Amino acid sequence: MNSNFKKLGLIAFSLLVIGGISARMAVPAMLEKSFNPRVEVDHSTITNEAKALHATLTVMDWHADSLLWSRNLLEQSSYGKVDLPRLQKGNFSLQMLTTVTKSPSGQNYIENDAGSDTITKLAIVQGWPIKTWNSLLERALYQSQKLEGFVERSEGNLTFIKSAKDLTTHKSSPKQSVGVLLGTEGAHPLEGTLSNIDTMFLAGFRMFGLTHFFDNELGGSLHGVSQTGLTDFGRAAIKRMDELEIIIDLAHASEKMAWEVLEQSHRPQVVSHTGLKGACNTPRNYPDKLMQAIANKGGLIAIGFWEAATCDDSPLGIAKTIAYGINLVGAEHIALGSDWDGAVKSIAADDIVAITDALLKIGVAESDIRKVMGENSINFLAQWLPAE
Repeated sequence: MNSNFKKLGLIAFSLLVIGGISARMAVPAMLEKSFNPRVEVDHSTITNEAKALHATLTVMDWHADSLLWSRNLLEQSSYGKVDLPRLQKGNFSLQMLTTVTKSPSGQNYIENDAGSDTITKLAIVQGWPIKTWNSLLERALYQSQKLEGFVERSEGNLTFIKSAKDLTTHKSSPKQSVGVLLGTEGAHPLEGTLSNIDTMFLAGFRMFGLTHFFDNELGGSLHGVSQTGLTDFGRAAIKRMDELEIIIDLAHASEKMAWEVLEQSHRPQVVSHTGLKGACNTPRNYPDKLMQAIANKGGLIAIGFWEAATCDDSPLGIAKTIAYGINLVGAEHIALGSDWDGAVKSIAADDIVAITDALLKIGVAESDIRKVMGENSINFLAQWLPAE
């Protein structure tokens, strides 16, 4: 009898383990599929002229949250938006990958507080280390370690870009090699400690978003409660980021914070994923006057690929927003900022040629297409990344 109970207990335990492993594998994929639907693109309508031009472009995107998910980014997936094979098919030279560490429940573009967090649950479901469950810094560092691992296992197909010297080396590397940079979606992983800027810098972070969907120790979010500018800690953080030659990303910062950063920092800023309010009047987008000020300081405005940014998530809709930006601030200040794998519906990395096609079809000059698709980004990074 006891022997039978032991066997039943062992079988039950084994089933629980198998069930747990199966859930661990299935649930993250189900979540990502539901959060990151794809806009389908009919590639048969893309002209040979566009394909030929696209093959000669240097392409960079400034924002993808792919490290948040449990996919192997070295293998092509049937869901999500970014992985190495699809970046290679899209003729990408560079991709900025950003780390998400906290998102409020009921996330929206109007008002969110910092009292809830959905990333904790995602970290647990995906089997992240226990130390990440209660530390935003550890979540950021864990995602940086994931990126290091992908680079090490890529057999030279991924290169971690941390300096202008790395960028120069990468530019002379084989065409199929993709350079990856690391940024953070909001600076709340600093956890109110200035020295954590240095900790994250040493882990490879070269771009810092200041806020995400809620106010934090640095100041107000565009979607937060206070709409305030920089706090004293925020001003000290900007100073230290400038000293380390970290690129500051204004995406999600309150308008007041953005104006104050423009005034304080001696370096230009990037808006890594955005639309333009004059082209798409949603709460997600800055007013044109603020975008012009960012451009006048030498900054980049990276156009997003989802509906709240462009009011039309088709390649044509994205192209029209890009064209509006060119007219507003000049082609030298417009770039790509997809927000891939960031819980938005959009085209995927291997669809990027459709934007080149749409830009040609609406009459954007080839020279401007080259700038927007990547030349502006390369020039910016060459000047504003740390030298070595």
